[in-house]
Parts: sequence; structure tokens; C-alpha cells
Amino acid sequence: MSGDERVRVDKWLWAVRVFRTRTAATEACTAGRVSVNDEPAKPATKVSIGDVVGARRRDREIIYVIEAIIDKRVSAAKAADCFEDRSPPKPERSPLQPVPPGGARVRGQGRPTKRDRRRLDRLRGR
Repeated sequence: MSGDERVRVDKWLWAVRVFRTRTAATEACTAGRVSVNDEPAKPATKVSIGDVVGARRRDREIIYVIEAIIDKRVSAAKAADCFEDRSPPKPERSPLQPVPPGGARVRGQGRPTKRDRRRLDRLRGR
């Protein structure tokens, strides 16, 4: 942990493992998917203890209250000690839908065609 009182928001998001890379954190800030205290944040926005950082990733909203300032990536267990999670619960994944009638393949008919694979991917949500 660092003795600094303030650190860049993109660096902090990367250090506490919200984003896999610092570049991804910077791009999220630039795209407007990150906020600090309900204000849009640029990558160089400084954060300190007590700030509320919000980020949108895919279909999930992440809201953290900063409890410790770090600027180096640490283990997930140590990173969890640096914030209080106020995020809404994860949305539940819908169960796989059954294959529609007429679209089902007869067992043993061979490999699926490209069209069949696309239909399966669409059903699985990929």
C-alpha cells in the first residue's frame, strides 16, 4: 500500500482488480463508464479515501467506496480490503432455453452445420 493520499482513478481501478489492464481502465474512463462521487471521471482524476467510485462493465454496475489508496496491483484478498462494495446484486443468468421445434438435430446425424452452431450460440447468449 502506498503512503500517498491521492491516486489516479484508472490506476486505482486496475490495482483493485475492477479491470484486467490499466489500459482497459483508462478506456472505460475515456468512454464515460466511470464516475467519482457521481461525476464523470477522466483517467487522471485523483481519488482519495471516502470517494465513491462507480464503473459499468458489460451488464453490471460496480460501486465502491474507497477505504485504502493503492497504486500497485495486489492479490484479490488484499484488494478486497481497499474498498467497501455497494454494488447492486449481479443479475441472474437466464437458464438455457430448449431448442425450438424443427431446429433440433436428430441424434447421430453428424456434426452441426455453421447455421446450427450460430443458433446454439444465440441460445446460449454468446
